[in-house]
Amino acid sequence: MTNLTISLDENIVRQARIRAIGEGTSVSAKVREFLAQYARTDASNATTKTEFPIFSGGKGLLPGIDPSSNKSFLEAMDR
Repeated sequence: MTNLTISLDENIVRQARIRAIGEGTSVSAKVREFLAQYARTDASNATTKTEFPIFSGGKGLLPGIDPSSNKSFLEAMDR
């Protein structure tokens, strides 16, 4: 098994840990699960796409989203 170092917002990690504990698993196990699924999925055959609630009908970002702030995008996705 390989170790992977990633940088994540500490609030996201805290929330993920709480949810993982509630599900009887770990954040590491969930990341492994996600990456395995991601690696197996052929992008040209993907049937679902993730939509982020940050655009207003192709007219730009929703009000209150700072394009220079990752935190602003993350907060918008949590809404």
